[in-house]
Amino acid sequence: MKNGIRIRIYNLYCRFITLFTSITTKNQINAKEDRWKMFKKMLLIASLCFLALMIVPQVAKAATLTSCVPDKDSYQQGETCVIYVTIYNDEDAEIRVTQLSATIDYYTTDGVRYLQKSFTSAVLPDEIPMGQSTTYQISIELPDNIAPGYTSPKVEGTTEIWRDAFDRWVSSDSLNSDSSTSKPKIYIESEYKQMYENSQQKYQEQVSVSGFLTNMMNVFIVTTIVFACVAGVLFFLMKKPRPVPIPQQ
Repeated sequence: MKNGIRIRIYNLYCRFITLFTSITTKNQINAKEDRWKMFKKMLLIASLCFLALMIVPQVAKAATLTSCVPDKDSYQQGETCVIYVTIYNDEDAEIRVTQLSATIDYYTTDGVRYLQKSFTSAVLPDEIPMGQSTTYQISIELPDNIAPGYTSPKVEGTTEIWRDAFDRWVSSDSLNSDSSTSKPKIYIESEYKQMYENSQQKYQEQVSVSGFLTNMMNVFIVTTIVFACVAGVLFFLMKKPRPVPIPQQ
């Protein structure tokens, strides 16, 4: 009786071990299949990325913004500020400038903020041979009511580079004056300073006119005195002496 019970328990144990082993083996196979599927997906994604890099032309840096300087340091309200922008082609192929502008962020005298964007007067696109530089002008019309103080115009531009492999122009990095070693900075003078300078100029003109009139008056007085003296001398020399009568005896 005891031996039969032992045999049944042993048979149940063997069945449990067999079932557990089969489940574990099946899970391991499924895990391997999942890992293989994930590997194939990653391989497919990597292949597509490599193919895209081979087909799509890469963006290349084609130019350097070497200089951004205004024509003078200070301006009056309503004047025109001219910024000279120099672009250097540091690549081994020809480039062309497709867009070039300058934006100023300013406040008016009544405290309102504005953004004003001005473009270069050059005809674009303009090509620059490799190793060469070209200077462009951007004119900014300063408003009559711009508040006095400093402002830094932001110069921006875009260029393209010629690629023989694709036989066409390829877009390059955008140019920005923030990355330039010479950032433009201008000063707007106060209207009170302008009024003072204008009054000083008028005063200097009045002083000049007054001094001229004073000098002319002095010359006239001196000339009159000289002529009077000359006339007196001539009159004395030309006066004939009167004969003295002889007394009769």
